[in-house]
Amino acid sequence: MTIIVLNFKTYRESTGEDALTLSRICEGVAREYGVEIAVAPQTADIGRVAEAVEIPVFAQHVDGVGFGSFTGHTTATSIKEAGAKGSLINHSERRLKLAEIDAAIAACRSCGLKTIVCTNNVATTRAAAALLPDYVAVEPPELIGSGIPVSKADPEVVRGSVEAVKAIEPGVAVLCGAGITHGEDLRAALDLGSAGVLLASGIIKAKDQRLALEDLVTGI
Repeated sequence: MTIIVLNFKTYRESTGEDALTLSRICEGVAREYGVEIAVAPQTADIGRVAEAVEIPVFAQHVDGVGFGSFTGHTTATSIKEAGAKGSLINHSERRLKLAEIDAAIAACRSCGLKTIVCTNNVATTRAAAALLPDYVAVEPPELIGSGIPVSKADPEVVRGSVEAVKAIEPGVAVLCGAGITHGEDLRAALDLGSAGVLLASGIIKAKDQRLALEDLVTGI
């Protein structure tokens, strides 16, 4: 099934009570249109969001550390117990080294959490796929928040990433990110072989978030 992952980032419109409101909108659209929508609120909001909705909740980041002296880190166990079903890893706004990505994936796997590793080109997608996450999300940084979808601006990045992942591990799914806003953007991403999209501002900063989300799902 096609999956839509909405990254709340640290926008005012998706923080605290607004995170709850937006999550409920996502859940309503998911039920009405029969699509899979997951949300990724800030760590402090994971618990309240997970209690309020039944759709999957992801963390925006997780560290590959366990119990111990790791002040300021976010563990896989903590986000799971808060209600998360998985985590983004290596977003362009929270880059990690390869060893850190590997450790974060392993930590999530040990807790039964899903992983979405963000990448920025075919080469990094290939490297990430070899670590066996559940998804890789291709997002050229220059297009994030631009309103210009990668599926149109640089379709070879998506197509090449899909081919690279299939050659390494067919069980890893590819998501398309950066600039995704409308249903036609989602449709283009799916036509290039992706399993869904990772997006943020196109929905969160919209004047009518529900209407924007409904427009997006028309692309399925």
